[in-house]
Amino acid sequence: MTTTFESQRTALADVVAIPVTPFAEDGRVDQDAHRALLRRLLDGRVTTLTPNGNTGEFYTLTPEERRLVTELTIDEVGDRATILVGVGHDVPSAVASARHARELGAQMVMVHQPVHPYVSQSGWVDYHRAIAEAVPELGVVPYIRNAQLTGARLAELGAACPNVIGVKYAVPDAARFAAFARDAGGDRFVWVAGLAEPYAPSYFSAGATGFTSGLVNVAPSVSLNMMEALRSGDYPAAMKVWEQIRRFEELRAANGSANNVTVVKEALASLGLCRRDVRPPSRELPEGERAEVAGIAAGWSV
Repeated sequence: MTTTFESQRTALADVVAIPVTPFAEDGRVDQDAHRALLRRLLDGRVTTLTPNGNTGEFYTLTPEERRLVTELTIDEVGDRATILVGVGHDVPSAVASARHARELGAQMVMVHQPVHPYVSQSGWVDYHRAIAEAVPELGVVPYIRNAQLTGARLAELGAACPNVIGVKYAVPDAARFAAFARDAGGDRFVWVAGLAEPYAPSYFSAGATGFTSGLVNVAPSVSLNMMEALRSGDYPAAMKVWEQIRRFEELRAANGSANNVTVVKEALASLGLCRRDVRPPSRELPEGERAEVAGIAAGWSV
């Protein structure tokens, strides 16, 4: 029987939450806070979660911590949401993480962009193919941040690996995305706007049906309101939400996204939901900027 991955494809065409990884005072993963934040997302009607994503500080976590985050998430979520586990680094590490996710019952893995100074386009295909072929039962979602990659290469990967079912596209260029998606095969993949709410309206107009979100950790209803507007084709309503989250996302994007995770954790800390701690090379917000983030978070219906 050929796996169709229909439920996984449906889950990608939604708000794909990237949970934060809260840290305790001793620097370890705060397991109780992590579970509480996950429950908050679930209670907020979020149904697709990506543990070990960039908002979860994937690259600062040890291999043991990444396994722990996967285990905590799958255990806490149960059957209340679809889990898309972030994997990456070298091929053996990514494969081991994907198999670990499969053993625990995850439905999909998202493959972080290869961390290497020299990425050839054919090598990109080889990298993802090795991971996808190791877990044929799981849906696989490449995370694309490389503006040089062509849609033809994704089409090549998709032809070789039927379980590559979606794409998290995070190149900040809506016209490039539109061309890339059509060159790759359009409806063959579920397209997820990987630059979150600020880019979701423009990417939806070019074929995306889902978007990732770090903001959803703070205000699930705000992200879901944008999804509802986009699904109905009500772009004026979507842009009203866009205006509502604009300053928050500008703060996250400033200085090459230096405070991308920092701002989210600061907002959560202002609501008393977790500590503000982030790991290097990120850094906590200066005291003078914290009030603005707290004010934004307090103004949302959370």
